[in-house]
Amino acid sequence: MIQLKSPRELETMAAGGRILAATHQHIKPALLPGASTLDIDKMVEAFIRSHAGATPSFKGLYGFPGSACISLNEEIVHGIPSAKRILKSGDIITVDIGVYYGGFHTDSAWTYAVGQITPEAQRLMDVTEQSLYAAIKECKLGNHIGDLGAACSAVVEKAGYSVVKDLVGHGVGAVMHEEPQVPNYGKPKRGPRLQVGMTLAIEPMVNAGGPATKTLADKWTIVTLDGALSAHFEHTVAITADGPRILTTL
Repeated sequence: MIQLKSPRELETMAAGGRILAATHQHIKPALLPGASTLDIDKMVEAFIRSHAGATPSFKGLYGFPGSACISLNEEIVHGIPSAKRILKSGDIITVDIGVYYGGFHTDSAWTYAVGQITPEAQRLMDVTEQSLYAAIKECKLGNHIGDLGAACSAVVEKAGYSVVKDLVGHGVGAVMHEEPQVPNYGKPKRGPRLQVGMTLAIEPMVNAGGPATKTLADKWTIVTLDGALSAHFEHTVAITADGPRILTTL
């Protein structure tokens, strides 16, 4: 069942979303060659907990050991933070963060450059971010979930990249993963109709190569099957009578 949020509940989610956005801003200067993904994870957890009442959504979620999912290069999602995973110039790093505040979760991921990256890696990141905002633009009354996926995949495929189809966005609220699922592909006017009070984690995951994936032996980290780079951008978005409202911004 899709859970619709009241105006008061949306304000609570927006407050949590501001903490989340500030967390991304806080860690960005630390994403440098020589840092470990565990260093970044510790920064995420400490900064979130420095805000009264806020906790990292992902810590212990389904047994996940970190406060953030931190994925490098060909890793698409769910990378486990580790002292052995050291950033180097030329890497791209996705930091996926959730914040639980006031009884509600918000969810946002961003892919960052570490040092000097290739033009090809930068283009992948740019196209993935553009596909996110193309999907958000379709978050208006009268549209359907399929409109979001169609808009996202149109941007991605025009650029010659692949949308990951094994993984989807989702509703988010009192629990991290709510209905409906939000695929990053689809057909216009298909799927659930958008309603005021819906809150969606929209998160295109885009591969420079093919769409196929595999899960590593740690049973968490999902990577591109062909070893190509992958980027991931995500916002939590509310459906309102006035159009989309991004909740995970400052």
